[in-house]
Amino acid sequence: MMAAVAAIAAASVVVVVALSFALYAALRDLIGSAWAATAVAGAFAVLALIVALLLTRKARPKPVKGDDRNLTARLVELARERPLVAAGAMAAAVAVVIRNPRILTAVLAAAMASRKAEPPARRR
Repeated sequence: MMAAVAAIAAASVVVVVALSFALYAALRDLIGSAWAATAVAGAFAVLALIVALLLTRKARPKPVKGDDRNLTARLVELARERPLVAAGAMAAAVAVVIRNPRILTAVLAAAMASRKAEPPARRR
């Protein structure tokens, strides 16, 4: 069984390479060699994205009403269910922090200040 899977994987690699050469040859005369190579890379990147989305798709159960989980648990669940959305949100957050580091300072200060510090116990 494992040999059959390996043979199918090897055959699919050969097909992908042959398709990339054929696509490059078809586009080279129309748009030039550099743009043809870019188009081939883009086409197979889209193909890889579609295959990845199809393979990682899961049945999503309906959320229970009245579910009171904290924000961190919800964000972790969002990252597990929709990794592309989570990666996009992370990229946007990094871009904002790079452009304005004061936002990171404010967020960290708010996270640290969320708990009220208790005064030390008095000794008698």
